[in-house]
Amino acid sequence: MEKYFDLNEQGFSIRCKVYFEKDIHNLKHIVLATYGFGGNKDNKAIEKFADRITTKYKGFGVVCFDWPCHGKDARNKLILDECLTYMDLVISHIKNEMGAEDIYNYSSSFGAYVTLRYLHDHENPFRKTAFRCPAIKMYDSMAAHVTEDDWNNLNKGKEILRGYDRKIKISLEFLQDLKNNDVSTYDYMDYADDIIMIHGTKDEMAPVSVAEEFSENNVIELIKVENADHPFSNPKYMDYAIQKIQEFFVPED
Repeated sequence: MEKYFDLNEQGFSIRCKVYFEKDIHNLKHIVLATYGFGGNKDNKAIEKFADRITTKYKGFGVVCFDWPCHGKDARNKLILDECLTYMDLVISHIKNEMGAEDIYNYSSSFGAYVTLRYLHDHENPFRKTAFRCPAIKMYDSMAAHVTEDDWNNLNKGKEILRGYDRKIKISLEFLQDLKNNDVSTYDYMDYADDIIMIHGTKDEMAPVSVAEEFSENNVIELIKVENADHPFSNPKYMDYAIQKIQEFFVPED
């Protein structure tokens, strides 16, 4: 089952969605799931993951939300500090209003980058965290697709548009923020035992070599999936990733 709700805090209206099996009031274990740049809370990969984990494990739910400027969110300029605020407010809601005993994190691509920023800036609120195709070098991933004309416009103080169904305004300040906050240089050793990374060897957006270096520097387990691309578009690779994440979150007895 699924239910939409809005979280209105600090002048923001965060559009959220929760997946659950039977009783929405008895979700002791909630996974906060986030997605990549240009996506939305109705992400099909999250839906598949939610269906698997909520039907297999009693008391599990999955919460996702629209990042600023994504999906049905009302904001029109993407600011990373607001992404971090959204995540913080949703975590607080899961903990204080939904009464979750444990919060997990499953994030991909841009969502993984924001989560890594959050872990660096806050105490770790997650029992376990799983990253699929994390955009660890998010600045490089975005800058690679900025044309010379785009840079000229950005340097003049103009914004450029990026995205898919919904176009998102990107400013020079946003890109500079990504560049100044390179999560690959941060230390996550304190959380390493509670993190896994799953990455495709044919990822065209976030090279697996970056994930390999990051996992080695932080002693984080990295599961490489041969021939998987960035979105894990082959269903069998996605199924494998979901299985590994479930096993990490809830080890079989």
